[in-house]
Amino acid sequence: MTSIIPFLRQNTFDPETTKMMGEAYEAACGELGHNGAPALVKEVIAKRIIDAAQKGERDPQRLCAKALDALGMSGRYL
Repeated sequence: MTSIIPFLRQNTFDPETTKMMGEAYEAACGELGHNGAPALVKEVIAKRIIDAAQKGERDPQRLCAKALDALGMSGRYL
């Protein structure tokens, strides 16, 4: 299990939002396959989820989709 928490510089999110972001992060990383993803890819995923959450997105599926879109994998999760 991976966590988005190490990527949060300042955790300005409430616990429920942090949980949703974590779910989206785990789902996006899971879409990359069983071999896992390089650290840089995980960082991109986390940053996209954090950016979307800062703009008000709270749905884990949409957060995941936004992260995957940054990797050219749009439409695979929703």
